[in-house]
Amino acid sequence: MTGSRMPHVAISERSRLQSADEAANLVRGKCEPLPSPEDAEAFGAFFDAFADARVVLLGEATHGTSEFYRARAAITRQLVEKHGFNIIAVEADWPDAARVDRYVRHRPAGRYDEETFARFPTWMWRNRQFEDFVHWLRAYNAGRPAEDRAEFRGLDVYSLDSSIEAVIAYLDRVDPDAARTARRRYGCLTPWQDEPAHYGRAMLRGGRDTCEGAVVAQLGELLARRLDYAGADGEDFFDAAQNARIVRAAEHYYRIMYYGSTESWNLRNRHMFDTLKALLARRGPGAKAVVWAHNSHIGNAAATAMGWQGEFNIGELCRTAFGDEAALIGFGTDRGTVAAADDWGGPMRIMEVNPSRPDSYERVFRQAGIARSLTDLRTCPDLRDALAAPRLERAIGVIYRPQAELHSHYFEAVLPEQFDAFVWFEETHAVAPLPAERPHGVPETYPFGL
Repeated sequence: MTGSRMPHVAISERSRLQSADEAANLVRGKCEPLPSPEDAEAFGAFFDAFADARVVLLGEATHGTSEFYRARAAITRQLVEKHGFNIIAVEADWPDAARVDRYVRHRPAGRYDEETFARFPTWMWRNRQFEDFVHWLRAYNAGRPAEDRAEFRGLDVYSLDSSIEAVIAYLDRVDPDAARTARRRYGCLTPWQDEPAHYGRAMLRGGRDTCEGAVVAQLGELLARRLDYAGADGEDFFDAAQNARIVRAAEHYYRIMYYGSTESWNLRNRHMFDTLKALLARRGPGAKAVVWAHNSHIGNAAATAMGWQGEFNIGELCRTAFGDEAALIGFGTDRGTVAAADDWGGPMRIMEVNPSRPDSYERVFRQAGIARSLTDLRTCPDLRDALAAPRLERAIGVIYRPQAELHSHYFEAVLPEQFDAFVWFEETHAVAPLPAERPHGVPETYPFGL
């Protein structure tokens, strides 16, 4: 897979449609039809071909599609049970994922309740499909030695408020004097903890000093005391140190977000990649990770319009760092329903997904006529050639605007350079969100008993 950044290539509509027909015929002949992901064992077995990788990155074309969650769960089960993968790292906040990690690894204070992943968009990690996976992971870890249990981690950078709280709570337990210093340093960010985007706006307007020095100093002091702190509980120290890193990264992220999307996007993806590297290093030579994130994060950005405009992502960084030991697997769909919002912070709705555009990669796979399929792009040079001209590709995040789909959700890409393999579902359905509040009279540990 090349790391070069491709320019836009103009192709006539007639030529594009003819090449789509040819590519669809090749997809039909080269892909492997897949069973339903509801049959996790049968579905997951098709992905044994990627088990030699150190990192397997599993994408999604939307943040709210049931089949993508079911498929990633089935693949991950296969890689964990049969091939020794021991880290699951997802596009989610570290503190919330840490609660789930403690739950699935049978550690104290673990939980997955309505207070976990409560920040918008809650349906991403508070849905029935993910709940089933968490149940499975806890059961898998039961009875295994602590050092052999598979861990669950969050990679994202958005948890400024909860990461500050986590660092101070840790220091309150192990070093009250240091906790007082941390409160003073983090106090610089207090006016913006609930609305951190307002911090970036204030820095843009000027007239106030940044909090950069304070958060960098706090991280440095925490790391300088690692020998003292980690001796008591290495897991707790690792968690606190990661939260301090997030505060540093989040301060930088929100400070620069109004200066341009490219720099903030790259900072976020660099943070997620650095977190993944730290998890692998801490686990040792036998560490193997599965990453769950949107296609826009796990596909090689150098093969997309994002990369041609100067953005990179986890997939590109993994390709550079791990070479063939990173497997980048994208997901796509033609139509169906999706859980999404109209605007950031808005209520979740079940929306109809428009059928794919004729000039898109999705239409190629639709024309192939296989309802569910896996196409290993590494082993099909003729198919790679047929798909090598840039086409449109759809990306739906937590917001979906079907009326402005071309402008809002399509971008150009070169699919066989972006992904090592592509998982296709012709028709998909929205995730089933969990209740936002715990029903009256059930235990505090709802929906899972500890």
